[in-house]
Amino acid sequence: MTTAPLREHAYDTSRLTVASVPSGHVYVKHLAPAHGGGVHRLVDPAPGQPDRPAGAKWWPPVMLDPSWARRARMDLFHLHFGFDACTPEGLRELTEVLRERGTPFVFTVHDLRNPHHDDPRLHDEQLDVLIPAADALVTLTPGAAQAIEARWGRRTQVLPHPHVVDLPTMSLATAVRSRWVHRPFRVGLHLKSLRANMDPMRILPTLVDTVAGLGDAVLQVNCHRDVLDPDGARRDVELADYLHAEEERGHLEVVVHDYYSDQDLWSYLSSLDVSVLPYTFGTHSGWLEACRDLQTTVVAPTCGFYAEQGPSLSYTSDATTFDADSLREAIVRAHDERPRLGATIDERTAQRHELAQAHEDLYRRLTA
Repeated sequence: MTTAPLREHAYDTSRLTVASVPSGHVYVKHLAPAHGGGVHRLVDPAPGQPDRPAGAKWWPPVMLDPSWARRARMDLFHLHFGFDACTPEGLRELTEVLRERGTPFVFTVHDLRNPHHDDPRLHDEQLDVLIPAADALVTLTPGAAQAIEARWGRRTQVLPHPHVVDLPTMSLATAVRSRWVHRPFRVGLHLKSLRANMDPMRILPTLVDTVAGLGDAVLQVNCHRDVLDPDGARRDVELADYLHAEEERGHLEVVVHDYYSDQDLWSYLSSLDVSVLPYTFGTHSGWLEACRDLQTTVVAPTCGFYAEQGPSLSYTSDATTFDADSLREAIVRAHDERPRLGATIDERTAQRHELAQAHEDLYRRLTA
């Protein structure tokens, strides 16, 4: 494991052209400095129209097509996300094309276990292609770097996750939160469309009992329509019945909605004191980072490396284990202590500059 030195110095005026996959993702956008910089990231091509920019639409990533990589004008190829549906054979062909043309390949290992896949085998096979083929590896936490070295014998540069929420929204959310007085303590559980790594029924009874015992607190459960609507494509009858029954008893609030826009999501997270992550497996979390941007305390499971990303509260939970007492203690502590675990704007601004420089340093070393 290697941890990159994050330092300040002037950017080289010679710009490198990098294919970052996908460049439209907020994580990739915030690896660039707020102004200027020596790296030009190609815009995601439009699916079905590989010679036209995609704008905000980047799925599926055209840059993962070996034929696109064979003819693209770039100095370096950096893969982050988007290869979920790629076959190991297709990824192997992509890495061979990059090697044939002499284009350095960087891979940031965000997920050691895909949170959308019940069966880990496909993701394991994809990593078995990508990690050995990469000219350089990056990951977000020391624990993930240690796991990569133990499994593949590869040393990995550790660079933390940048801010997710834009800086003006961070500033506004912090100001609004400072004016809160005499309001119920709000605990949020967001279930989205029930990804494979979510098991809400494991933790909901403990959350309901704990929040009810706090007296001045509200438990809010958000979920997408496809899970809770009677005709939803992914309707979960057990979950729907439980939530509606507990809502009738006044033990929680249920909010059913379509996918939030970014601004709707930031408004929702800003309204919470605590966001509980209901994961049974995983590696890292952008949701956790967004909460830290908005000064919302995160209660995260002990699976994966969430605790290494930044300050949060933890409860014991993984694919086979759940400790209700640890979840109860984390919620009570958040209520009693109101810990300040978020990242400040100054911290995020400095971190973004340092991350941009660290990535440019890596790119220049590989293309020298």
